[in-house]
Amino acid sequence: MSSQSPVGAVGRVTVPIPLNGPGEVLVAVRGGSEAYAAWSNAPIGMHTRVIVVDCVSARSLIVEPLPT
Repeated sequence: MSSQSPVGAVGRVTVPIPLNGPGEVLVAVRGGSEAYAAWSNAPIGMHTRVIVVDCVSARSLIVEPLPT
């Protein structure tokens, strides 16, 4: 990925992420916010703050809940 990769960026879940499927996150990148399909190893509820840990494709991410 380029230097504009969202890996490491913080976002918020806008569509809950189920155990075996995608949800959606809004991530602060490139001076704005962008929506991405998001996957996780565990379900993540709506409005949870997350961190991007990997990119699956240009519009799909792997996320984890942001540690508190």
